[in-house]
Amino acid sequence: MNCSLSWPEPVVRVQSLSESGICSIPERYIKPLSDRPTSRNTVTTTTKISETHVNIPVIDLQNLFSNDQRLCDETLRLVSDACREWGFFQIVNHGVSHELMKSARETWRQFFGLPIDLKQEYSNSPSTYEGYGSRLGVEKGAILDWSDYFFLHYMPLSLRNEAKWPAVPPSCRKMIAEYGDETVKLCGRLMKILSINLGLGEEYLQTAFGGSESIGACLRVNFYPKCPQPDLTLGLSPHSDPGGFTLLLPDEDVSGLQVLKCNDWVTVKPVPNAFIVNIGDQIQVLSNAIYKSVEHRVIVNAVKDRVSLALFYNPSFAGLILQPEERFTHPTCRAACDRGSTCTLFTNDI
Repeated sequence: MNCSLSWPEPVVRVQSLSESGICSIPERYIKPLSDRPTSRNTVTTTTKISETHVNIPVIDLQNLFSNDQRLCDETLRLVSDACREWGFFQIVNHGVSHELMKSARETWRQFFGLPIDLKQEYSNSPSTYEGYGSRLGVEKGAILDWSDYFFLHYMPLSLRNEAKWPAVPPSCRKMIAEYGDETVKLCGRLMKILSINLGLGEEYLQTAFGGSESIGACLRVNFYPKCPQPDLTLGLSPHSDPGGFTLLLPDEDVSGLQVLKCNDWVTVKPVPNAFIVNIGDQIQVLSNAIYKSVEHRVIVNAVKDRVSLALFYNPSFAGLILQPEERFTHPTCRAACDRGSTCTLFTNDI
């Protein structure tokens, strides 16, 4: 990567725009008509699926530790169905402390609440994107999203640089380490579940991704300031995630994530103390699209800021998946790829 790469124009902090009291957003943030949240040209927000107030599946992982084998198997089936039909699901009773989840949100809210000059000390560049940022890509004059963020590498250890983590508020670096450790452990457990559901050995995906010491994990903390014209812009443009899968800690007070389902944008309603999991492009490729990497976006709010933490769990560079696992290229194997084992494997996992 070209380490001399720089932003093509001065970076404007979206939070500063929001707090300036403007009544209309700058033209740089106005999306084309077809991409706006209220557009009906390509997708709608009032079709049948929205009117039924559906939500992505919510799955209780505690059931994997039940003595009732049928309950364990049913939980595995629910995960498999969610990966096939939605590419998204929420998990509760996942083993991560609720207090840690709350602390992570609050600490990052405190960071984004700091004076701009303190945050600027952590300003990033497009050479690595690590640090405090407000845009992606280096196209001059590009239409921008209504969001700021902080991005950091957590795994592998060779890429981790704690000196780039915020030193303020004082608890921030300790919290990042604790949160990173616990969420990476959870991702490892989810990899086993996905492997078993695909009829692979429980360590197959982790090994395919390069192994525990080489696997990639990076954190992007998204801050979506309130917006005077939320119908004209997006906090994050439509995309699918390019890596393995994403573990998202959502804002419980303000919804914003939308998932594309049946040509309709469905707003995800976060469940208390839940993580949102979504399949990325790499697992879609490996499974030959049995598991779906689904397009999603983020809308913004007129009266409330929003914060979310996205942990991206990815293959190592050497473990990049360029083609499907061979067994998934045969029609008879695709039909029989569900669970090759049972959840008794997880008894001592937490």
